[in-house]
Amino acid sequence: MQTRPTSDRLRETLFNILAPRIHGARFLDLCAGTGAVGIEALSRGAEHVTFVDQSRRMCALIEANLEALKIGSDEYGLITADAFEFLRRHDKKAGKSFDVIYFDPPYEADYGAVLSIFGLQRSLLPGDGIVIVEHHKKKTMAEAYGGLCLYRQLKQGDSALSFYRPG
Repeated sequence: MQTRPTSDRLRETLFNILAPRIHGARFLDLCAGTGAVGIEALSRGAEHVTFVDQSRRMCALIEANLEALKIGSDEYGLITADAFEFLRRHDKKAGKSFDVIYFDPPYEADYGAVLSIFGLQRSLLPGDGIVIVEHHKKKTMAEAYGGLCLYRQLKQGDSALSFYRPG
């Protein structure tokens, strides 16, 4: 598999940072892979998590994990789709916004087009919402993407988290 799960240590650090805002949040796990980050969000009190991954195989694994943990279907949505296409469709169908968006694409992916959508489509992210991007620590992330501004970066091992908010 080409999936690179978020390390337990990085996930723990992420949720320590998110602790004040996770309870009752609507969370988007974009490029969800195994779903570990979104499942952690649910376990920490998120109201709803939408899992999006383009691999049917990974979506089946996420669904199996959710069922094994007896997480009710009203607590999550599971969508098999490319991240860019999901975001483009989301705006058109006027879905609910997300308080926290976690974006963990393959490290070699071009992040710019997807990140620009977050800043441009206000139906995705409320004014106090945040986008967190997991990327390789050597990848340089822009200070801004389509109205999102970088406000924090954290490096741990080979990975880094970049935190953006509407600016």
